[in-house]
Amino acid sequence: MATKTTAKPKTANEPKPEETGFITELDQYLFGQGVHYGIYKKLGAHHMVNDGQEGIYFAVWAPNAGAVHLIGSFNGWDEGRNPMNRQEPLGIYDLFLPEAKLGDVYKFLIYTRDGRKLYKADPFANAAELRPGTASVVTDISNLSWGDATWMRKQDKFAPETSPIAIYEVHPGSWMRHPHGEWDTGFYNYREFAHSCTEYVKKMGYTHVELMGIAEHPFDGSWGYQVTGYYAPTSRYGSPQDFAYMVDYFHKNNIGVILDWVPAHFPRDAHGLAEFDGTCVYEYADTRKGEHPNWGTKVFDYAKNEVKNFLIGNALFWVEHFHVDGLRVDAVASMLYLDYGRDYGQWVPNVYGGHENLEAIEFFKHLNSIMKKKHPGVMVIAEESTAWPKVTAAPEEDGLGFTMKWNMGWMHDFLEYMKLDPYFRKYNHNKMNFAMTYAYSEKYVLVLSHDEVVHLKCSMINKMPGYYDDKFANLKAGYSFMMGHPGKKLLFMGQDFAQLQEWSEARELDWYLLAEDRHQQMQNYVRDLLHLYNSTPAMYQADCIPEGFEWINPDDGDRSIFSFLRHSKSGRSNLLFVINFTPVARPDYRVGVKKKKQYTLVLNSDDAQYGGSGKEQPEVYKAEAVECDGQDYSFAYDLPAYGVAVFKF
Repeated sequence: MATKTTAKPKTANEPKPEETGFITELDQYLFGQGVHYGIYKKLGAHHMVNDGQEGIYFAVWAPNAGAVHLIGSFNGWDEGRNPMNRQEPLGIYDLFLPEAKLGDVYKFLIYTRDGRKLYKADPFANAAELRPGTASVVTDISNLSWGDATWMRKQDKFAPETSPIAIYEVHPGSWMRHPHGEWDTGFYNYREFAHSCTEYVKKMGYTHVELMGIAEHPFDGSWGYQVTGYYAPTSRYGSPQDFAYMVDYFHKNNIGVILDWVPAHFPRDAHGLAEFDGTCVYEYADTRKGEHPNWGTKVFDYAKNEVKNFLIGNALFWVEHFHVDGLRVDAVASMLYLDYGRDYGQWVPNVYGGHENLEAIEFFKHLNSIMKKKHPGVMVIAEESTAWPKVTAAPEEDGLGFTMKWNMGWMHDFLEYMKLDPYFRKYNHNKMNFAMTYAYSEKYVLVLSHDEVVHLKCSMINKMPGYYDDKFANLKAGYSFMMGHPGKKLLFMGQDFAQLQEWSEARELDWYLLAEDRHQQMQNYVRDLLHLYNSTPAMYQADCIPEGFEWINPDDGDRSIFSFLRHSKSGRSNLLFVINFTPVARPDYRVGVKKKKQYTLVLNSDDAQYGGSGKEQPEVYKAEAVECDGQDYSFAYDLPAYGVAVFKF
């Protein structure tokens, strides 16, 4: 049992806390300061040997509890058998229990000061029961098996700004399912998913997978955005060891792993973090700050050092313990604005009378600074939907310090344009070129995520106007524009073969569609786009600097044609994109170019393998001294209806 201590160290620069063992004076001090980045190695349930006796050490932070008892399968859920010991000054309760063993199921019984009994799961547990069970499970993740040393060495030096990043966003529970489809056994487990998804991702040419819904959550329909177990990979798909196998397998196949991460809010479920010890421990006490009225969820109290430590430690936990390569931070805007989703009178201004959450701003700067310092190759990507400045600027420059930001403005304009009947696109031409006016204000990821294909929003293919064949031609043109535009890329699963139905977490993707020509041809096209992207530095190397992109003609609104260049830093293997967004063929189309060079056609959407006419086109075009598009040189190309042509020079 730990010894009670009240004195604190003289400075925070004393030796680092031991990684294992009982909660110490130094642990409490660092946790209270919000800088105990390995706190997850002390709080929770940990297998250890104490005075030669094997058992499990349990520790939980419940500062305002009247008492805490440990209950579980090891004591027959006897509420009175195992009271825990309170350690001051932070109110951490701990107990070493020789009777407990790996695989045992447990909860903390918290006696509140007003006489209630609460049955809480362990906030730091590394495993949980399969839903609808809500208890925590004792497990040991201290000796996971890894074979990705080569990848990890490379990852330390990864430079996102100049590297190809094509992300495949995937929900493991609805990627593929076993035929019987039972509610708890129809899922692919982590290992099965690793093998099937890796094969697909490598074939298609994605560089990363972004996994939805990995942290433990009670309700399938939340997609993993209502987290109750921040330190536990969901048991839906297997054990923490299975999860580690999946990450390891992706890495051994040169695929990066990004997790969706949700520090913005948490659900009210009785076994979760809400009013954890009978008071608002993890959330703001004032409901005008501590609750999202539209979501029915609780908001973390970013003013508390221990809460910030819980979250920052969690981010580092996934990176350090499970080798993930990035975190996509959900709902950043809801954290930054005190009035987000709130009407007048429902929110509290900051000390300066503004609507910025100063505590959340400091949290982001702290999180991103420590991640950059400890793991410079790891990406922390913001889902931020407003015009908040300097999201990806360094904290030293008064920025938030994120590696990249989802470009929601581009996504909105792009989809609004693509949904239009081609006749009306000429009146909305600026929707497609406007994003270039702010393309370098942040480091962006262009996203077509799960949020765009759910809840009556239509699948990507069914957003497209026109008859059946027109829809496929439109979508090929749209994806081409996206891949050529500056910014890293993200596509949600199913979009690359034109999934017809909206996405639902309750069923697998409609893989049977690949037996139909149009869907197979769409997949062929996206595959070749992705392989062109990966093999051509001009498409990714200078994403974040103006030198990487140049318009040839951004203003051809009458014909709804866009032409632009992508430049590599070396000046070699540059690309010229020409994209026609109408069903009108332009057999006499002429495009301006800067130099009298040869231009080689490397991608033609009219090719038969992509569902085009299959009409033969010359492979090489030589520029002539004919002025066009404000350029001294040009060449003619037979541009088909909805045609996409990419030339290398």
